[in-house]
Amino acid sequence: MTTTSSPTSEPAARRATEVDVLLLLEGTFPYVAGGVSSWVNQIIRGFPELRFGAIFLGSRPEDYGPMRYPLPDNLVHLDVSYLYDAREAPPVMPVQAQPGVMLEVEQMHEQLYSDIRRPGCLRHFSHLLDEAAPGGRLSHEVFLYSRESWDYIKKSYRQRSSDPSFVDYFWTIRNIHTPFWRMREVAERAPKARIYHAISTGYAGILGLLLKHRHQRPFMLSEHGIYVKERKIDLYQAQWLKDNRSVFEHDPSRLSYFRQLWIRFFEHLGYLTYQSADDIVALYEANRQRQLVDGAPEERTCNVPNGIDVARFAPLRTQRPVAVPPVLCLIGRVVPIKDIKTFIRAMRGVVNRMPEAEGWIAGPEDESPEYARECHDLVAQLGLKGKVRFLGFQKLTELLPKVGLVVLSSISEALPLVILEGYAAGVPTVSTDVGSCQQLVYGLPGADEAIGASGRVVRIADPEALADACVELLSDHALWQRTSEAAIRRVEAYYSQDIMFGRYRELYEKNFQWQA
Repeated sequence: MTTTSSPTSEPAARRATEVDVLLLLEGTFPYVAGGVSSWVNQIIRGFPELRFGAIFLGSRPEDYGPMRYPLPDNLVHLDVSYLYDAREAPPVMPVQAQPGVMLEVEQMHEQLYSDIRRPGCLRHFSHLLDEAAPGGRLSHEVFLYSRESWDYIKKSYRQRSSDPSFVDYFWTIRNIHTPFWRMREVAERAPKARIYHAISTGYAGILGLLLKHRHQRPFMLSEHGIYVKERKIDLYQAQWLKDNRSVFEHDPSRLSYFRQLWIRFFEHLGYLTYQSADDIVALYEANRQRQLVDGAPEERTCNVPNGIDVARFAPLRTQRPVAVPPVLCLIGRVVPIKDIKTFIRAMRGVVNRMPEAEGWIAGPEDESPEYARECHDLVAQLGLKGKVRFLGFQKLTELLPKVGLVVLSSISEALPLVILEGYAAGVPTVSTDVGSCQQLVYGLPGADEAIGASGRVVRIADPEALADACVELLSDHALWQRTSEAAIRRVEAYYSQDIMFGRYRELYEKNFQWQA
């Protein structure tokens, strides 16, 4: 679990012209601690015989701190690029678009709006990415400064926008499209790879599409969460999106136009990525079904659950005291999607009934400082100082023997590594009903389900239910013991990293034989 990692000052400059696997990473490894980053680090180190490269796509440099991981020796290439940094736009100059190119752009957008599942849509999109390359007809200058581009933006505003501000529409369109030219720059300097492997849709997925099209090599997609769903959550909460409707025009049941525009944008990127990928990996069946709904061809999809190094955590089982520690530990970043506030509110209910209980929050606070401050304030308001502790980065091998429950209060997850790591140490879990947590706690039908419950699952954003489940497990030693034994059996049978590595080895070897 990456929240136990410490920042590293190891230099990022690594360059290669060819690699076996080029990982395409959006906002994760090596600059962000979290489950996906931990998985990336695990995959690279799990295949020491392969030469990996990685392209990190971030928003702006100031949004990230130092690297959170030492770079593995077999990571021979690392390119760090930012899609929304403050670099200067091309100099303003009179530019005339070549005949027909903006008509092709208009036709592309018509397909995206009305007929994205048309067979030629992916080919049309790939062609326009080619035209956006250096020397192509659709340069960044043409998009920014040509009369033809200006006329098309005005036409689109009249046809589609329900927001009265043309100025906001104009700048939103610019912001949405600018990353495509920056990704073209990244693609131009990317090493050739035997496989291009994106760990999400979004910008990383489109970069995979672009590199596959450019080099005619296979493109593989692994999704931990469903990227489009996660971006929708972000966009529903975003305060920076404008809504210029008057009080008479404003219908609170309808999303603002710009919010809808960004959501459709990421939906389109997701669909095009699915259509381009040769293999599409989900962590569990519910997410695979969501991928199918969003446009993934079923024959290219499969499930490969996360796996952990069970042997690393197994010795921790003997380090636990005889009495179950009355400690509830949330291991994760202090960010809104983890819903730390629900955990804190639940701790008020737990402490009311179990005064000896403590709640520990083990994870970084630097990603969302304002939210972290609000969480500290909530602890004070609820009179929980001394009962809820913010620990920052921790080594899990030192932490897990001291806790009685791993608690997950998130509003969105995929297949959380932290639950599996707790299981391997013999620690059951109480989790919200997100991602694969029902599967992890109660098992899939058959032999897995027969193992029994390895904790409890409760509703999202329900601190009372979370507190009830935690008290139930911590106050009944026999019940806690049964859930602990079930946790150990389940992780050993279904979620070891050897199983995961075997599945990815099969996928890599199949794609190494791929012919264009």
